[in-house]
Amino acid sequence: MCFWEYNGSSFAEPQALKLSTFKGIPIVPSDPVRSGGKYRTPQGFTAIKDGIKATASAQLLNVSRKPQWLRAPMPAGKAFDAVRATVKEHRLATVCEEAKCPNIGECWNAGTATLMLMGAVCTRACRFCSVDTGNPRGWLDVEEPANSARTVALMKLKYVVLTSVNRDDLPDGGAAHFAACVREIKRLNPQTAVEALTPDFQGNLNDVEVVVSSGLDVFAQNVETVRRLTHPVRDARAGYEQTLSVLAHAKEFMPHVLTKTSLMLGLGETDAEILEAMQDMRASGVDILTLGQYLRPTVNHLPIERWVSPEEFAAYREQALKLGFLECVSGPLVRSSYRAERALERNNAGLGVGERRTADGGR
Repeated sequence: MCFWEYNGSSFAEPQALKLSTFKGIPIVPSDPVRSGGKYRTPQGFTAIKDGIKATASAQLLNVSRKPQWLRAPMPAGKAFDAVRATVKEHRLATVCEEAKCPNIGECWNAGTATLMLMGAVCTRACRFCSVDTGNPRGWLDVEEPANSARTVALMKLKYVVLTSVNRDDLPDGGAAHFAACVREIKRLNPQTAVEALTPDFQGNLNDVEVVVSSGLDVFAQNVETVRRLTHPVRDARAGYEQTLSVLAHAKEFMPHVLTKTSLMLGLGETDAEILEAMQDMRASGVDILTLGQYLRPTVNHLPIERWVSPEEFAAYREQALKLGFLECVSGPLVRSSYRAERALERNNAGLGVGERRTADGGR
């Protein structure tokens, strides 16, 4: 899921290219690489900044329409700086940074983080997502399992969320590498609960089994949007039914592992379509659902169709609980991994709106 709206800042590029274009895509010749521009990574392959190519027809962002409830404080603080230094030291990419999460200050100051495995460049180009797009050509950091485990230990995490870019360039989609990271984290941090928010592995259920059997506690794969909007919202290689199949198989293969998915709202979906998606998720055995507001990351991404109010999020949560989800964490700034360790408290992860009214979670 995507997060902050683009603020107009540029990004430093370690190795500037001398070409002016690449297959018709403009390459910024100076050090800064603008959103939608082409650049070369330190590993030597090219990528598109923020995932979606810049176009002349892109609609400008209308920042003034952003409601007050969506304004998050700027990340700052000693704990935030310490976590950022740890991530940099161990060469880890975090979804907190790459996807411009508005909760990064809150989470990092609390000493928690979501780690993004297998690099910061995705082989897919979903039109809601600001992660850079390219073809890593099989590159993997062989030290990442050990580095991930050490980072969890240094941060003294009780609960860690591991996610990753899609790696369609790898024969197994990165399943073996993902599983190796989980196992090493568990070996070094046996008391740490691990949630894996994975790619769909192109629907290959054998690859799903590799990850689900690695010792994790929660397996997540995001539906992202309702059936009708799956395309053009998601990359053509992703699919509504494909994600549901992955989730259903994970639950069938390892029933004790909790399954989880997420929906972005504000892309043009209807209430009936949201309900249908929830019903499809429950039919696939999904235990936990998160609902959050889609925020357009750059002018090159899909526009926001509506702002969903906190009261509407509370109503959607009530619907989800009636359908039998163990928990539905629902709110404008909620993201897939937001307060993930608190999901089973069954109080909307501590958010003020929509909490259950009885201690045992009953109605």
